Amino acid sequence: MRAMPPSHPFDDDKLKEECGVYGVIGVTDAANFVALGLHALQHRGQEAGGIVSYHPEHGFNSARRFGYVRDNFTKASLMETLPGSLSIGHVRYSTAGSKAAAIRDVQPFFGEFSMGGAAIAHNGNITNAAALRRELIERGSIFQSSSDSECIIHLMARSLQRNIPERMQDALRRVEGAFSVVAMTRTKLIGVRDPMGVRPLVLGKVGDGWVLSSETCALDIIGAEFIREIEPGEMVVITENGGVESQFPFRKQASKFCIFEHVYFSRPDSILGGRSVYETRENIGRELAKESPVEADLVCPVPDSGTPAAIGFSLESGIPYAMGIIRNQYMGRTFIEPTEQIRNMGVRLKLNVNRALIEGKRVILVDDSVVRGTTSRKIKEMILDAGAKEVHFRIASPPTAWPCFYGVDTPNREKLLAATMSEEEMRQHLEVDSLKFISLDGLYRAVGEAQGRDAKCPQYCDACFSGEYPVAPSDMIEKGFVLKAAE
Repeated sequence: MRAMPPSHPFDDDKLKEECGVYGVIGVTDAANFVALGLHALQHRGQEAGGIVSYHPEHGFNSARRFGYVRDNFTKASLMETLPGSLSIGHVRYSTAGSKAAAIRDVQPFFGEFSMGGAAIAHNGNITNAAALRRELIERGSIFQSSSDSECIIHLMARSLQRNIPERMQDALRRVEGAFSVVAMTRTKLIGVRDPMGVRPLVLGKVGDGWVLSSETCALDIIGAEFIREIEPGEMVVITENGGVESQFPFRKQASKFCIFEHVYFSRPDSILGGRSVYETRENIGRELAKESPVEADLVCPVPDSGTPAAIGFSLESGIPYAMGIIRNQYMGRTFIEPTEQIRNMGVRLKLNVNRALIEGKRVILVDDSVVRGTTSRKIKEMILDAGAKEVHFRIASPPTAWPCFYGVDTPNREKLLAATMSEEEMRQHLEVDSLKFISLDGLYRAVGEAQGRDAKCPQYCDACFSGEYPVAPSDMIEKGFVLKAAE
């Protein structure tokens, strides 16, 4: 999925995960379970959502809507149009064009093949999509959307394999980049991860049925049991009566799971790689306190993503933890039109400083990342306006200096603060008393790699920090993107 800049002025300084996927088979009214799962995955995509279901008497049915899951897929009148014991769904950030023009880009995508229909939902990014699209159009394919993910449907349609799972394997072998796919036929629920396992996908059990989800937190909401993670390069084909069939159709590669899932994307109540995301983020804060200590009176998180790391920093440093910034939980992304007057109000509609705690204090602010630096500057100003004596930033990830091409909405490289400035230059730009990022080795230690990062064979995809892309982004290189020179 090709990204566009975030549309909301208060969320323009965070990396955005573009989507979450979910699928259920073997339960009555599966679409209702999918709606609940998508609600739990809302943090992975807040612009739009879609659900496809299948019922033997009614066939395939779909609904695609802009906005939150809670505002659309909780209406009985809509959910009654999605009957059946098999269903998949998708939440996403919008990609290109206006909402009126982009409803066609909302997944899942559906295709009718000679052996029956199939729907597909994709989390990730196809880095050779432009080349594939050109080839497919030249061979007669007619695209219905601007989404890169539609390439998979067209590749499946042109495959000569005998059934839909085999056609999907055939199609995905042509795809470069990152993909976690949840798909469905009339009788099967299918889950696939790319050979590097960049994006997450997990398997759960609910009653006599099965669940596929981007995260474990979306299993909890329907009372499903977490069974295991889908392995990198694995395809699972699930039927109501036959259970789970596992196969590995791709050439084996070293795992390169996205390390930023641990830092920010996943919900803190999820489990990744057998580790609690919350505990990992607390460990990041502890590592940060060891690497970059500072004398101060309070440790305050930038809500909400900086909270576990701030707790870890406080526990390790012995400096008291305090909620010095309060987040307004009720301001959605479409709260108000982003007029210039509203933009000038900055983050004050979303965050407010707890003046009674801050005044006269030396404050450590812990945040998950600095992307453009715009929000960091505004938060610093709010803290100083509230009477803080000093402001120290501690960042729970290394400097984000390179864009992501594997399913994350990242600004152009020249808009990334760390791409053009040193740490000291960033400190001066933000006008804070100190600024320190966790080292890449420290981040690896926090996620369980005791020896830090192996420079020759990193265990995760950390391209946004290191500039070392496990798969060359061929479409972007064609457009002139310059990879990091080999050292």
